[in-house]
Amino acid sequence: MPGDVNNVVLVTVDSLRADALGGPDSVSPVFDRLAEEGVVFENAIAHGNWTPFSFPSVHGSRPVFDEGGDIGVASTPTLAERLSEAGLATAGFNAANGFLTEHWGYDRGFDEFEPFVESGVYSKYLAAHPTVQAWAQLLASPFRRAAAILRGGSDERPFADVSRMGDLEDRATAFLESAGEGFFLWVHYMDTHTPYVPAPRHLREVSDTHFGLFRMLGAHARTGLGWDVDEKRLGTLRTLYDGTIRQVDASVGRLLETLSGEGLADETAVVVAGDHGEEFLDHGHLAHYPKLYRELVEVPFFVTHPDGESGTVERPVGLDVIPPTVCELLGVDPAEAWEGESVAAALSGEEIEDRSPILSVAVRGESVTSQPIPRRLDDGELLVSARDADWTYIEHAESGHRELYDRREDPTERRDLCAEGVAPPPVVDRLSAAVADHVARLETASDADSGGGDAEEASDEIAARLKALGYK
Repeated sequence: MPGDVNNVVLVTVDSLRADALGGPDSVSPVFDRLAEEGVVFENAIAHGNWTPFSFPSVHGSRPVFDEGGDIGVASTPTLAERLSEAGLATAGFNAANGFLTEHWGYDRGFDEFEPFVESGVYSKYLAAHPTVQAWAQLLASPFRRAAAILRGGSDERPFADVSRMGDLEDRATAFLESAGEGFFLWVHYMDTHTPYVPAPRHLREVSDTHFGLFRMLGAHARTGLGWDVDEKRLGTLRTLYDGTIRQVDASVGRLLETLSGEGLADETAVVVAGDHGEEFLDHGHLAHYPKLYRELVEVPFFVTHPDGESGTVERPVGLDVIPPTVCELLGVDPAEAWEGESVAAALSGEEIEDRSPILSVAVRGESVTSQPIPRRLDDGELLVSARDADWTYIEHAESGHRELYDRREDPTERRDLCAEGVAPPPVVDRLSAAVADHVARLETASDADSGGGDAEEASDEIAARLKALGYK
Protein backbone atom coordinates (compact mmCIF):
# COMPACT_ATOMS: atom_id res chain seq x y z
CA MET A 1 0.00 0.00 0.00
CA PRO A 2 1.10 3.65 -0.26
CA GLY A 3 3.31 5.02 2.49
CA ASP A 4 2.09 6.11 5.88
CA VAL A 5 0.55 9.54 6.17
CA ASN A 6 1.12 11.97 9.04
CA ASN A 7 -2.53 12.90 9.51
CA VAL A 8 -6.05 11.55 9.08
CA VAL A 9 -9.33 13.45 8.97
CA LEU A 10 -12.39 11.28 9.66
CA VAL A 11 -15.65 12.84 8.47
CA THR A 12 -18.86 11.15 9.60
CA VAL A 13 -22.27 12.37 8.50
CA ASP A 14 -25.44 11.51 10.38
CA SER A 15 -28.30 9.85 8.47
CA LEU A 16 -26.45 9.76 5.14
CA ARG A 17 -27.85 7.21 2.70
CA ALA A 18 -25.58 5.25 0.39
CA ASP A 19 -27.41 6.58 -2.67
CA ALA A 20 -27.32 10.22 -1.52
CA LEU A 21 -23.96 11.06 -3.11
CA GLY A 22 -22.89 11.09 -6.73
CA GLY A 23 -25.01 10.38 -9.77
CA PRO A 24 -25.94 12.60 -12.73
CA ASP A 25 -27.68 15.20 -10.54
CA SER A 26 -25.19 15.09 -7.71
CA VAL A 27 -25.55 17.54 -4.83
CA SER A 28 -22.12 16.72 -3.39
CA PRO A 29 -19.23 17.90 -5.64
CA VAL A 30 -16.65 17.88 -2.83
CA PHE A 31 -17.49 14.38 -1.67
CA ASP A 32 -17.67 13.21 -5.28
CA ARG A 33 -14.17 14.50 -5.96
CA LEU A 34 -12.81 12.81 -2.84
CA ALA A 35 -14.48 9.55 -3.84
CA GLU A 36 -13.16 9.78 -7.39
CA GLU A 37 -9.63 10.33 -6.11
CA GLY A 38 -9.86 7.55 -3.54
CA VAL A 39 -11.27 4.08 -3.00
CA VAL A 40 -15.02 3.70 -2.65
CA PHE A 41 -16.44 0.75 -0.71
CA GLU A 42 -19.68 0.30 -2.56
CA ASN A 43 -21.21 -2.16 -0.10
CA ALA A 44 -20.44 -0.54 3.23
CA ILE A 45 -22.74 -1.54 6.08
CA ALA A 46 -23.48 0.29 9.32
CA HIS A 47 -23.78 -2.03 12.29
CA GLY A 48 -27.01 -0.42 13.46
CA ASN A 49 -29.98 1.58 12.26
CA TRP A 50 -29.10 4.75 14.16
CA THR A 51 -26.21 6.55 15.79
CA PRO A 52 -25.89 4.83 19.20
CA PHE A 53 -26.03 1.38 17.59
CA SER A 54 -23.53 2.25 14.85
CA PHE A 55 -20.82 4.31 16.53
CA PRO A 56 -19.39 1.73 18.94
CA SER A 57 -18.00 0.08 15.82
CA VAL A 58 -16.85 3.34 14.23
CA HIS A 59 -14.73 4.35 17.22
CA GLY A 60 -14.14 1.05 18.99
CA SER A 61 -14.38 -1.62 16.27
CA ARG A 62 -16.70 -3.60 18.54
CA PRO A 63 -20.49 -4.09 18.23
CA VAL A 64 -22.98 -2.25 20.37
CA PHE A 65 -24.06 -4.15 23.52
CA ASP A 66 -20.82 -6.12 23.42
CA GLU A 67 -20.16 -5.46 27.10
CA GLY A 68 -23.69 -5.16 28.40
CA GLY A 69 -27.10 -3.73 27.75
CA ASP A 70 -26.28 -0.06 27.19
CA ILE A 71 -25.15 1.89 24.15
CA GLY A 72 -21.76 3.11 25.33
CA VAL A 73 -18.53 2.46 23.47
CA ALA A 74 -16.72 -0.64 24.75
CA SER A 75 -14.03 -0.34 27.43
CA THR A 76 -11.42 -1.65 25.00
CA PRO A 77 -9.25 1.06 23.41
CA THR A 78 -10.98 3.57 21.19
CA LEU A 79 -9.40 4.77 17.97
CA ALA A 80 -8.47 8.12 19.52
CA GLU A 81 -6.93 6.42 22.55
CA ARG A 82 -4.78 4.23 20.34
CA LEU A 83 -3.57 7.19 18.30
CA SER A 84 -3.01 9.41 21.33
CA GLU A 85 -0.86 6.72 22.92
CA ALA A 86 1.19 6.70 19.70
CA GLY A 87 1.91 10.42 20.13
CA LEU A 88 -0.58 11.96 17.69
CA ALA A 89 -2.61 15.06 18.51
CA THR A 90 -6.30 14.18 18.56
CA ALA A 91 -9.43 16.30 18.27
CA GLY A 92 -13.10 15.33 18.03
CA PHE A 93 -15.98 17.70 17.30
CA ASN A 94 -19.55 16.35 17.27
CA ALA A 95 -22.27 18.72 16.15
CA ALA A 96 -24.55 18.24 19.15
CA ASN A 97 -25.58 14.61 18.84
CA GLY A 98 -26.33 13.73 22.45
CA PHE A 99 -25.43 10.09 21.88
CA LEU A 100 -21.80 10.96 21.07
CA THR A 101 -20.74 12.58 24.32
CA GLU A 102 -18.48 11.84 27.25
CA HIS A 103 -21.44 10.18 28.99
CA TRP A 104 -21.03 7.22 26.64
CA GLY A 105 -17.25 7.36 26.43
CA TYR A 106 -16.75 9.16 23.14
CA ASP A 107 -14.36 11.71 24.61
CA ARG A 108 -11.78 9.02 25.42
CA GLY A 109 -8.42 9.66 23.80
CA PHE A 110 -9.17 13.15 22.46
CA ASP A 111 -6.92 16.03 23.45
CA GLU A 112 -9.70 18.35 22.31
CA PHE A 113 -13.31 17.20 22.44
CA GLU A 114 -16.47 19.25 22.07
CA PRO A 115 -19.98 17.80 21.58
CA PHE A 116 -21.67 21.24 21.54
CA VAL A 117 -24.41 20.05 23.89
CA GLU A 118 -26.03 23.17 25.21
CA SER A 119 -26.88 23.79 28.82
CA GLY A 120 -29.18 26.14 30.65
CA VAL A 121 -32.68 27.46 30.04
CA TYR A 122 -32.53 27.33 26.24
CA SER A 123 -31.60 23.65 26.28
CA LYS A 124 -34.59 22.88 28.49
CA TYR A 125 -36.81 24.91 26.17
CA LEU A 126 -35.55 22.85 23.21
CA ALA A 127 -36.52 19.68 25.06
CA ALA A 128 -40.13 20.80 25.08
CA HIS A 129 -39.99 22.36 21.60
CA PRO A 130 -37.61 20.09 19.66
CA THR A 131 -37.88 21.76 16.24
CA VAL A 132 -37.94 25.39 17.35
CA GLN A 133 -34.57 26.19 15.77
CA ALA A 134 -35.64 24.66 12.49
CA TRP A 135 -38.87 26.64 12.48
CA ALA A 136 -36.98 29.82 13.33
CA GLN A 137 -34.60 29.30 10.45
CA LEU A 138 -37.38 28.57 7.98
CA LEU A 139 -39.41 31.60 9.07
CA ALA A 140 -36.38 33.86 8.86
CA SER A 141 -35.10 32.54 5.52
CA PRO A 142 -36.80 35.13 3.22
CA PHE A 143 -35.57 38.01 5.37
CA ARG A 144 -32.08 36.56 5.61
CA ARG A 145 -31.95 36.10 1.86
CA ALA A 146 -32.98 39.70 1.29
CA ALA A 147 -30.44 40.97 3.82
CA ALA A 148 -27.68 38.94 2.17
CA ILE A 149 -28.49 40.43 -1.22
CA LEU A 150 -28.56 43.97 0.14
CA ARG A 151 -25.19 43.70 1.84
CA GLY A 152 -23.60 41.70 -0.95
CA GLY A 153 -22.67 38.96 1.48
CA SER A 154 -23.09 35.20 1.57
CA ASP A 155 -25.97 33.16 2.91
CA GLU A 156 -24.14 29.83 2.84
CA ARG A 157 -24.49 29.35 6.59
CA PRO A 158 -27.78 28.87 8.41
CA PHE A 159 -29.41 31.80 10.17
CA ALA A 160 -30.18 29.67 13.21
CA ASP A 161 -27.47 27.03 13.29
CA VAL A 162 -29.73 24.03 13.93
CA SER A 163 -26.98 21.56 13.15
CA ARG A 164 -24.16 23.47 14.93
CA MET A 165 -22.28 23.19 11.65
CA GLY A 166 -20.77 26.65 12.03
CA ASP A 167 -19.45 25.93 15.51
CA LEU A 168 -18.05 22.57 14.45
CA GLU A 169 -16.37 24.02 11.39
CA ASP A 170 -14.85 26.89 13.34
CA ARG A 171 -13.34 24.57 15.96
CA ALA A 172 -12.07 22.12 13.34
CA THR A 173 -10.54 24.96 11.34
CA ALA A 174 -8.80 26.34 14.40
CA PHE A 175 -7.41 22.90 15.19
CA LEU A 176 -6.05 22.47 11.65
CA GLU A 177 -4.48 25.92 11.68
CA SER A 178 -2.64 25.18 14.93
CA ALA A 179 -1.84 21.49 14.41
CA GLY A 180 1.67 20.33 13.76
CA GLU A 181 2.59 17.10 12.02
CA GLY A 182 0.86 14.02 13.28
CA PHE A 183 -2.84 14.46 14.07
CA PHE A 184 -6.22 12.75 13.95
CA LEU A 185 -9.31 14.93 13.50
CA TRP A 186 -12.87 13.60 13.71
CA VAL A 187 -15.84 15.74 12.73
CA HIS A 188 -19.44 14.54 12.88
CA TYR A 189 -22.07 16.54 10.98
CA MET A 190 -25.76 16.59 11.95
CA ASP A 191 -27.22 18.65 9.08
CA THR A 192 -28.70 15.61 7.35
CA HIS A 193 -30.56 14.51 10.47
CA THR A 194 -34.23 15.42 10.60
CA PRO A 195 -35.44 18.17 10.59
CA TYR A 196 -33.65 19.05 7.36
CA VAL A 197 -33.00 22.81 7.39
CA PRO A 198 -30.48 23.85 4.74
CA ALA A 199 -29.37 27.43 4.35
CA PRO A 200 -31.26 29.18 1.52
CA ARG A 201 -28.20 29.22 -0.72
CA HIS A 202 -27.79 25.45 -0.59
CA LEU A 203 -31.49 24.85 -1.10
CA ARG A 204 -31.34 26.94 -4.26
CA GLU A 205 -28.31 24.94 -5.43
CA VAL A 206 -30.24 21.65 -5.36
CA SER A 207 -33.67 22.81 -6.52
CA ASP A 208 -34.79 24.25 -9.86
CA THR A 209 -38.06 25.47 -8.39
CA HIS A 210 -38.76 28.12 -5.78
CA PHE A 211 -39.46 26.64 -2.38
CA GLY A 212 -42.13 28.70 -0.70
CA LEU A 213 -41.95 29.10 3.04
CA PHE A 214 -45.28 27.42 3.66
CA ARG A 215 -44.32 24.46 1.51
CA MET A 216 -41.25 23.84 3.65
CA LEU A 217 -43.12 24.41 6.90
CA GLY A 218 -45.96 22.16 5.81
CA ALA A 219 -43.68 19.25 5.01
CA HIS A 220 -41.94 19.48 8.38
CA ALA A 221 -45.21 19.97 10.26
CA ARG A 222 -46.90 16.92 8.73
CA THR A 223 -43.84 14.81 9.42
CA GLY A 224 -43.55 16.00 12.99
CA LEU A 225 -47.23 15.32 13.64
CA GLY A 226 -47.05 11.84 12.15
CA TRP A 227 -49.53 12.62 9.37
CA ASP A 228 -49.50 10.94 5.97
CA VAL A 229 -47.03 12.41 3.50
CA ASP A 230 -48.06 12.53 -0.15
CA GLU A 231 -45.70 12.40 -3.11
CA LYS A 232 -45.39 16.19 -3.33
CA ARG A 233 -44.45 16.58 0.33
CA LEU A 234 -42.16 13.57 0.12
CA GLY A 235 -40.40 15.30 -2.75
CA THR A 236 -40.11 18.43 -0.65
CA LEU A 237 -38.53 16.51 2.21
CA ARG A 238 -36.09 14.78 -0.11
CA THR A 239 -35.09 18.11 -1.66
CA LEU A 240 -34.56 19.63 1.79
CA TYR A 241 -32.43 16.58 2.63
CA ASP A 242 -30.40 17.13 -0.54
CA GLY A 243 -29.92 20.74 0.50
CA THR A 244 -28.45 19.67 3.83
CA ILE A 245 -26.08 17.29 2.04
CA ARG A 246 -24.93 20.21 -0.10
CA GLN A 247 -24.44 22.21 3.10
CA VAL A 248 -22.21 19.54 4.64
CA ASP A 249 -20.37 19.13 1.35
CA ALA A 250 -19.55 22.84 1.25
CA SER A 251 -18.35 22.79 4.86
CA VAL A 252 -16.05 19.84 4.18
CA GLY A 253 -14.76 21.70 1.14
CA ARG A 254 -13.76 24.61 3.35
CA LEU A 255 -11.94 22.26 5.73
CA LEU A 256 -10.06 20.79 2.78
CA GLU A 257 -9.12 24.30 1.69
CA THR A 258 -7.72 24.88 5.16
CA LEU A 259 -5.67 21.69 4.87
CA SER A 260 -4.24 22.93 1.59
CA GLY A 261 -3.65 26.43 2.90
CA GLU A 262 -1.70 25.05 5.86
CA GLY A 263 0.39 22.80 3.62
CA LEU A 264 -1.12 19.64 5.10
CA ALA A 265 -3.05 18.17 2.18
CA ASP A 266 -0.17 16.08 0.83
CA GLU A 267 0.32 14.48 4.26
CA THR A 268 -3.33 13.80 5.10
CA ALA A 269 -5.71 10.95 4.31
CA VAL A 270 -9.45 11.64 4.43
CA VAL A 271 -11.99 9.00 5.48
CA VAL A 272 -15.69 9.67 4.90
CA ALA A 273 -18.63 7.59 6.14
CA GLY A 274 -22.31 7.87 6.95
CA ASP A 275 -23.16 6.49 10.38
CA HIS A 276 -26.47 5.07 9.12
CA GLY A 277 -28.99 5.82 6.40
CA GLU A 278 -32.37 7.51 6.20
CA GLU A 279 -35.78 6.32 5.04
CA PHE A 280 -38.14 8.18 2.75
CA LEU A 281 -41.11 5.79 2.80
CA ASP A 282 -38.92 3.05 1.25
CA HIS A 283 -40.55 0.62 3.67
CA GLY A 284 -43.41 2.75 4.93
CA HIS A 285 -41.79 5.26 7.27
CA LEU A 286 -39.59 8.35 7.44
CA ALA A 287 -36.30 9.03 9.24
CA HIS A 288 -34.58 6.02 10.88
CA TYR A 289 -36.98 3.97 12.93
CA PRO A 290 -35.83 0.51 14.10
CA LYS A 291 -35.61 -1.47 10.88
CA LEU A 292 -32.68 -3.03 9.03
CA TYR A 293 -33.41 -2.57 5.34
CA ARG A 294 -30.78 -1.21 3.00
CA GLU A 295 -31.89 2.43 3.11
CA LEU A 296 -30.99 2.46 6.81
CA VAL A 297 -27.80 0.40 6.96
CA GLU A 298 -26.08 0.87 3.60
CA VAL A 299 -23.91 3.97 3.81
CA PRO A 300 -21.24 5.85 1.86
CA PHE A 301 -17.69 4.94 2.83
CA PHE A 302 -14.54 5.99 0.99
CA VAL A 303 -10.90 6.65 1.76
CA THR A 304 -8.69 9.14 -0.06
CA HIS A 305 -4.92 8.90 0.34
CA PRO A 306 -2.63 11.56 -1.19
CA ASP A 307 -0.51 8.82 -2.83
CA GLY A 308 -3.13 6.08 -3.08
CA GLU A 309 -4.91 4.66 -6.05
CA SER A 310 -8.51 5.25 -6.97
CA GLY A 311 -11.06 2.53 -7.49
CA THR A 312 -14.01 0.66 -6.07
CA VAL A 313 -14.40 -2.33 -3.79
CA GLU A 314 -17.44 -4.53 -4.23
CA ARG A 315 -16.98 -6.82 -1.23
CA PRO A 316 -19.22 -5.93 1.72
CA VAL A 317 -17.46 -4.29 4.67
CA GLY A 318 -18.73 -3.09 8.02
CA LEU A 319 -17.85 0.24 9.56
CA ASP A 320 -15.82 -1.61 12.19
CA VAL A 321 -12.98 -1.51 9.64
CA ILE A 322 -12.52 2.22 10.25
CA PRO A 323 -10.34 2.10 13.42
CA PRO A 324 -7.82 -0.47 12.11
CA THR A 325 -7.76 1.20 8.69
CA VAL A 326 -6.99 4.63 10.18
CA CYS A 327 -4.29 3.08 12.34
CA GLU A 328 -2.63 1.41 9.35
CA LEU A 329 -2.73 4.64 7.39
CA LEU A 330 -0.85 6.32 10.24
CA GLY A 331 1.58 3.46 10.84
CA VAL A 332 0.09 2.62 14.26
CA ASP A 333 -0.66 -0.92 15.43
CA PRO A 334 -4.39 -1.58 15.93
CA ALA A 335 -5.76 -2.69 19.27
CA GLU A 336 -5.82 -6.46 19.63
CA ALA A 337 -9.40 -6.37 20.90
CA TRP A 338 -10.76 -4.74 17.76
CA GLU A 339 -12.85 -6.96 15.51
CA GLY A 340 -12.64 -5.13 12.21
CA GLU A 341 -9.70 -5.64 9.89
CA SER A 342 -7.99 -2.88 7.97
CA VAL A 343 -8.96 -2.29 4.35
CA ALA A 344 -6.01 0.03 3.68
CA ALA A 345 -4.57 -2.51 1.24
CA ALA A 346 -7.33 -1.56 -1.19
CA LEU A 347 -5.59 1.81 -1.62
CA SER A 348 -2.86 0.05 -3.56
CA GLY A 349 -5.31 -1.96 -5.64
CA GLU A 350 -5.06 -5.16 -3.59
CA GLU A 351 -8.15 -7.31 -3.19
CA ILE A 352 -9.46 -7.53 0.36
CA GLU A 353 -10.70 -10.74 1.90
CA ASP A 354 -14.39 -11.55 2.12
CA ARG A 355 -15.55 -10.50 5.62
CA SER A 356 -19.25 -11.26 5.21
CA PRO A 357 -21.76 -11.73 6.56
CA ILE A 358 -21.91 -8.22 8.01
CA LEU A 359 -24.17 -8.00 11.05
CA SER A 360 -26.38 -5.06 12.04
CA VAL A 361 -28.81 -4.64 14.92
CA ALA A 362 -31.89 -2.69 15.94
CA VAL A 363 -34.16 -2.89 18.97
CA ARG A 364 -37.89 -2.50 18.44
CA GLY A 365 -40.50 -1.74 21.07
CA GLU A 366 -44.18 -2.58 20.77
CA SER A 367 -44.39 -0.84 17.40
CA VAL A 368 -41.97 0.54 14.85
CA THR A 369 -42.70 4.14 15.82
CA SER A 370 -43.06 3.65 19.57
CA GLN A 371 -41.55 6.26 21.85
CA PRO A 372 -39.21 6.38 23.61
CA ILE A 373 -37.10 4.87 20.86
CA PRO A 374 -35.29 1.88 22.42
CA ARG A 375 -31.69 2.49 23.39
CA ARG A 376 -30.98 -0.50 25.63
CA LEU A 377 -30.93 -4.16 24.70
CA ASP A 378 -33.84 -4.89 27.04
CA ASP A 379 -36.00 -2.03 25.74
CA GLY A 380 -37.65 -4.24 23.16
CA GLU A 381 -37.08 -7.08 20.74
CA LEU A 382 -33.65 -7.46 19.18
CA LEU A 383 -33.53 -7.47 15.38
CA VAL A 384 -30.38 -8.68 13.63
CA SER A 385 -29.53 -8.65 9.93
CA ALA A 386 -26.78 -10.57 8.14
CA ARG A 387 -25.60 -9.39 4.72
CA ASP A 388 -23.22 -10.83 2.18
CA ALA A 389 -22.63 -9.84 -1.42
CA ASP A 390 -25.98 -11.16 -2.62
CA TRP A 391 -28.37 -11.76 0.28
CA THR A 392 -30.04 -9.87 3.12
CA TYR A 393 -31.33 -11.94 6.03
CA ILE A 394 -33.26 -10.36 8.93
CA GLU A 395 -34.37 -12.17 12.07
CA HIS A 396 -36.43 -11.03 15.07
CA ALA A 397 -34.75 -12.71 18.02
CA GLU A 398 -37.79 -13.13 20.25
CA SER A 399 -40.58 -13.94 17.80
CA GLY A 400 -38.37 -15.86 15.37
CA HIS A 401 -39.77 -13.93 12.41
CA ARG A 402 -37.43 -14.30 9.40
CA GLU A 403 -36.97 -12.41 6.16
CA LEU A 404 -34.69 -13.12 3.21
CA TYR A 405 -34.05 -10.94 0.19
CA ASP A 406 -32.04 -11.74 -2.94
CA ARG A 407 -30.52 -8.35 -3.78
CA ARG A 408 -29.38 -9.55 -7.22
CA GLU A 409 -33.02 -9.73 -8.33
CA ASP A 410 -34.54 -7.48 -5.66
CA PRO A 411 -32.13 -4.65 -4.85
CA THR A 412 -34.70 -2.64 -2.88
CA GLU A 413 -35.55 -5.60 -0.61
CA ARG A 414 -39.26 -5.87 -1.38
CA ARG A 415 -39.76 -9.57 -2.03
CA ASP A 416 -39.45 -11.58 1.18
CA LEU A 417 -38.52 -15.11 0.10
CA CYS A 418 -39.22 -16.48 3.58
CA ALA A 419 -42.77 -15.16 3.45
CA GLU A 420 -43.23 -16.77 0.04
CA GLY A 421 -41.80 -20.08 1.24
CA VAL A 422 -39.09 -20.14 -1.42
CA ALA A 423 -36.02 -19.17 0.62
CA PRO A 424 -33.05 -21.44 -0.24
CA PRO A 425 -32.33 -23.50 2.92
CA PRO A 426 -28.51 -23.37 2.59
CA VAL A 427 -28.58 -19.56 2.48
CA VAL A 428 -30.99 -19.29 5.41
CA ASP A 429 -29.01 -21.82 7.45
CA ARG A 430 -25.72 -20.04 6.86
CA LEU A 431 -26.94 -16.53 7.63
CA SER A 432 -29.22 -17.54 10.50
CA ALA A 433 -26.29 -19.31 12.17
CA ALA A 434 -24.31 -16.06 12.09
CA VAL A 435 -27.29 -14.23 13.59
CA ALA A 436 -27.74 -16.86 16.30
CA ASP A 437 -24.09 -16.55 17.32
CA HIS A 438 -24.41 -12.78 17.54
CA VAL A 439 -27.62 -12.91 19.57
CA ALA A 440 -26.08 -15.39 22.00
CA ARG A 441 -23.02 -13.18 22.37
CA LEU A 442 -25.02 -10.05 23.16
CA GLU A 443 -27.38 -11.82 25.52
CA THR A 444 -24.44 -13.32 27.39
CA ALA A 445 -22.87 -9.87 27.73
CA SER A 446 -26.16 -8.42 28.91
CA ASP A 447 -26.61 -11.15 31.54
CA ALA A 448 -23.12 -10.46 32.83
CA ASP A 449 -23.68 -6.70 32.92
CA SER A 450 -23.64 -5.41 36.47
CA GLY A 451 -25.76 -2.43 35.59
CA GLY A 452 -23.00 0.08 34.92
CA GLY A 453 -22.68 2.43 32.01
CA ASP A 454 -26.20 3.67 31.40
CA ALA A 455 -27.33 3.04 34.96
CA GLU A 456 -26.31 6.60 35.80
CA GLU A 457 -28.77 9.00 34.22
CA ALA A 458 -27.47 11.23 31.46
CA SER A 459 -27.02 14.86 32.36
CA ASP A 460 -29.91 17.27 31.90
CA GLU A 461 -28.08 18.85 28.98
CA ILE A 462 -27.59 15.55 27.14
CA ALA A 463 -31.16 14.44 27.84
CA ALA A 464 -32.47 17.75 26.57
CA ARG A 465 -30.44 17.53 23.38
CA LEU A 466 -31.67 13.99 22.70
CA LYS A 467 -35.24 15.16 23.11
CA ALA A 468 -34.52 18.08 20.80
CA LEU A 469 -33.50 15.57 18.14
CA GLY A 470 -36.76 13.69 18.61
CA TYR A 471 -35.46 10.93 20.92
CA LYS A 472 -37.81 11.18 23.88
